[in-house]
This record gives sequence, C-alpha cells and structure tokens, in this order.
Amino acid sequence: MKYSRQRELVLETVRSRPIHPTADDVFAILRKTEPNISLGTVYRNLNFLSDAGLIRKVLVPNASDRFDGTVVEHHHMLCTQCGEVFDLAHDLAEEFSQEILLKTGFEMNHCGLMLLGKCVSCREKECRPASTVKQPIE
Repeated sequence: MKYSRQRELVLETVRSRPIHPTADDVFAILRKTEPNISLGTVYRNLNFLSDAGLIRKVLVPNASDRFDGTVVEHHHMLCTQCGEVFDLAHDLAEEFSQEILLKTGFEMNHCGLMLLGKCVSCREKECRPASTVKQPIE
C-alpha cells in the first residue's frame, strides 16, 4: 500500500475516536487542522482503508455509514433516539454465536449484528420527571 499523509490522517482520526464517525464527521475533524482536505478525499480514503481491512465500515439502517477503528470481530448497538453507535461487548457476541451453534447447529464465521434500541443516556432523559414550575402564591 502506497503511503499517503491524508490516508494516514483519516486512519488515525477513525482509530482515535470511539464514536464511530461518519465520513462527514471525519471531514469536519480533519478540516480543523487540514483546511485543504476535501470531502471526496476523505470518502476515498475511508473506503480504501475499509476495503484493506484497516478499519470497519458499519452499515447503519436509514443513516450514513459509520467507521470503526476496531477491526476485531464485534457487533454494534444503535440508539434510535440520538443516533450514536456503540460497540457490543465481545463476550456477549461470542455467547450469541455459541447459542446459535447449540440451538441450530449453524456455525457462524462472520456476523454483522446491529441491535437497535435506546442508549442509557436517552433512557435516563425519558425517566427524569419534568421540572415543576412553582406557581406564585396568591
């Protein structure tokens, strides 16, 4: 693989952030220090790095793809309220794979599992009681 400074910057940006950034996120981050980088360059490099197995492309239903610097086999959870993507603990994914094998005899060699739901932060916001407005005493 031919070295490219821009490719290295894109790779480091994805690997250094646990937020699973979109291409637009990577572009916005890099523009702060690299004002001449183009969105097309970011897209090309993200796709190249994904195809090369140096990062993972995470397909998100009805939204922009995300990119993950962790390339070991793991799965993801998508908060349908705030749109954040989180890693699913590897041991949970491994337990899931073993359960499938035991119940069906099917041995998975790859699974791109995306769980949809609400993250802890969004659930906590829903559970907080609305602030009460004090009425003036008459």
